[in-house]
Amino acid sequence: MRHVIEPTDLTLEEQSELIAEASLIMRNPSRYAEVCRGKILASLFYEPSTRTRLSFESAMISLGGSVIGFASGDVSSAAKGESIADTIRVAGCYADICAIRHPKEGSALVASQFSTIPVINAGDGGHEHPTQTYTDILTINAVKGRLENMTVGLCGDLKFGRTVHSLIKTLSLHPGNKFLLASPEELAIPDYIKWILRDRGCEFEETRDLEGAIGKMDILYMTRVQKERFFNEEDYVRLKDSYILDMAKLEGAKPDLAILHPLPRVNEISVEVDKDPRAVYFYQAMCGKFVRMALIKKLLDL
Repeated sequence: MRHVIEPTDLTLEEQSELIAEASLIMRNPSRYAEVCRGKILASLFYEPSTRTRLSFESAMISLGGSVIGFASGDVSSAAKGESIADTIRVAGCYADICAIRHPKEGSALVASQFSTIPVINAGDGGHEHPTQTYTDILTINAVKGRLENMTVGLCGDLKFGRTVHSLIKTLSLHPGNKFLLASPEELAIPDYIKWILRDRGCEFEETRDLEGAIGKMDILYMTRVQKERFFNEEDYVRLKDSYILDMAKLEGAKPDLAILHPLPRVNEISVEVDKDPRAVYFYQAMCGKFVRMALIKKLLDL
């Protein structure tokens, strides 16, 4: 039995196999319609989610399986004080695999330590979001044809952005990737991520000027400033509009730039950008279903 708590729980070879499998599923989903017949996914979402929860549930249903669970901690026994350890033990009595999202860092790891079924981290606080990373690399590979020798720009909330942390950890394992990190000073990338980049010999640059750096980028990964991670409203209001990507800023960008966003979007990407062929964030959301289908299949050894 294996769990996926952070992206590197799958080796690079296994990640490549996952992307290949997801690509096959995307081309012929009906071929996989009975793979999980009789299997049940426990969808334990203590924190709000649209794409991640729906894509996990759609993935399991599309594989022929079923879904049980909850979409908010308020409607589970967590509201009565039940621990994650006890919840996952109970889920294991009814389901074959679990996807868990929780606002506290390390919660998915705790769940995996007490679980009798495979646990997939669907996001734990500002820490990790491995299936979003697998979604991102499937998208990048599909639109760029490679995962190496790129200049990857990441913009917005780099301090609390779990999707950013997970993606950097993964792409930094591929040769030749450079990173441009655009954020307000208060939302700069954590030191431990910079230590990882230095340890792996990756070039990176921190900047406050997205417009000045965008011309160097092959990938631009936009993120929202996350209101739920702030301790006070004033700091959020002051920082929430730090970067807004619009067509004017894209004038200096490469014609084959790929613009990604884990979503939800607030106002950090103007809706006028949606029509630009470089905007692939809704395609990225679609990729999430197929990569999760491949991951469920892998962890259930089907």
